[in-house]
Amino acid sequence: MNIEQAIEILRQLVTTSLMVVSPILLVSLVVGLAVSMLQSVTSIQEQTLAFVPKLLAIALVLVIAAPWILRQLMQFTIMYILRIPQMVK
Repeated sequence: MNIEQAIEILRQLVTTSLMVVSPILLVSLVVGLAVSMLQSVTSIQEQTLAFVPKLLAIALVLVIAAPWILRQLMQFTIMYILRIPQMVK
């Protein structure tokens, strides 16, 4: 394996990781922003009020997006397992 192959593997790894984690992060960001705005308007500064909705939203996204996430990770893994003989040469 040469440097170019290693950089390509790293680039695809980072790209796949960002694709897989982005729905979770985006939902967490949106829900956190909405709860923060609600807390600002109502002057309620309860920590669990910010944590519980984010936790529930992330769990919902994981349930909905799990097949897609698993498919992406399996495709990445299978692609590189099949490329092992070419990398060893």
